[in-house]
Amino acid sequence: MTIVTMSPALLGFAMVGVFTALVMTRRLAAVPALIIVPIVFSVLAGTGARTGAMMLAGVVEVAPTAVMLIFAILYFGLMIDAGLFQPVVSRIVRWVGDDPARATVGHAALASVVGLDGDGTTTALVGASSMLPVYRRLRMNVLIFAVVGSLTFIIMNMSPWGGPAARVAAALRVNPVDLFVPMLPVAATGLGFVFFLAWRFGRAERRRLATLSSTADPASPVVTSDAAVLAAAFHADPGAARPRLLPINLALTLMLMTAVIARAAPLPILFMGGVALALMINYPRLADQRARMVAHSGNSLSVGLMVLAAGAFTGVMAGTGMVDGMAAALLGVLPPAVGPYLGTITALVSIPANFLLSSDAFYFGVLPVIAEAASHYGISAEEIGRASLLGQPVHSLSPLVAAVYLKCALIGIELAELQRYAWKYSLGLCFVLIGAALLFGVIPLAA
Repeated sequence: MTIVTMSPALLGFAMVGVFTALVMTRRLAAVPALIIVPIVFSVLAGTGARTGAMMLAGVVEVAPTAVMLIFAILYFGLMIDAGLFQPVVSRIVRWVGDDPARATVGHAALASVVGLDGDGTTTALVGASSMLPVYRRLRMNVLIFAVVGSLTFIIMNMSPWGGPAARVAAALRVNPVDLFVPMLPVAATGLGFVFFLAWRFGRAERRRLATLSSTADPASPVVTSDAAVLAAAFHADPGAARPRLLPINLALTLMLMTAVIARAAPLPILFMGGVALALMINYPRLADQRARMVAHSGNSLSVGLMVLAAGAFTGVMAGTGMVDGMAAALLGVLPPAVGPYLGTITALVSIPANFLLSSDAFYFGVLPVIAEAASHYGISAEEIGRASLLGQPVHSLSPLVAAVYLKCALIGIELAELQRYAWKYSLGLCFVLIGAALLFGVIPLAA
């Protein structure tokens, strides 16, 4: 007998509502909310005795994703420590010189490389340390800096170890590789659009600056490529750099990425092997290995814990029948003619959802219900998951994202100023991604 006589659908909507409210009002962080809320609602549903088993079943399903994320973040952290990306950053800065068009295109290239690790904060700080002085020295519009860096990182963050894809994989219990590999042509199209946009920005700035009496400020410091400066930009320990091992680290990374795309082995195993080899090659001393793992344990564990907690949340939603009930309720009010278009509808809905909701609220609370409803029309969870990622460009402008405030602080602007300037470019990228996804069959126009 249930403690509260409510249908599973109503309980499910109530659980999602409470979770969303707690996260959005910052009463609880995502991890404790993902654990406490389902326990309370499982008891209310009368399944308290089975709560532990349901949560464990959910955790078991997402455990491979959590392991993959932990080791992927560790791997890229080790590569940053070893200095794999620093020569690229240095060469980009040298190539830019005093040309605004090169500055914007070089900034996009830099963000593409640094954004591989899926850490937006690192990408913003490296850009601010190495490229923002170039913008200021040339008197370029710093709002362009914010747009180019953000949009480039959004594309790179679609990787399996990126935050949005990790949340989708955990919420829908799908293989991250099944989300990522079909998205490659879409991501390439989006990245091409961003580079084209950067080039247009640079050309416009070149013309504008040509009308000024001088395009350079002699009092401004010239950007250097000194290793210590770049290490500080990466927040890396200069003593951990291994410049002599750059060719080996590059070869290891290229082989790892090739194996990921070719699905040579399960992703967790590939990144576990990559971390082991990276540690042995770059830091043969046991003390150094421990120091490197401790240095990156905060980032890797926080993401892994979030995914495991999400597994507990979705385990209760599935085990109590809430997600099925919510999907049935949604199907009851959804016109049958609309159902086959849920893939495209999800992509369009993801635009306002990614702006108005936090990532945790959207991906863990709303997306599983849409995916369950879409499955009745033959649309797979992977397709719905990919569709939900296409609205990410506007997420970089959401007032709910802490990183956007860091970005505004770094360049000295207000959030409203950034939003007014960047809206059309973010929306443009959203529609480019949706168009490419439909063109390449990544999401179905109609089931």
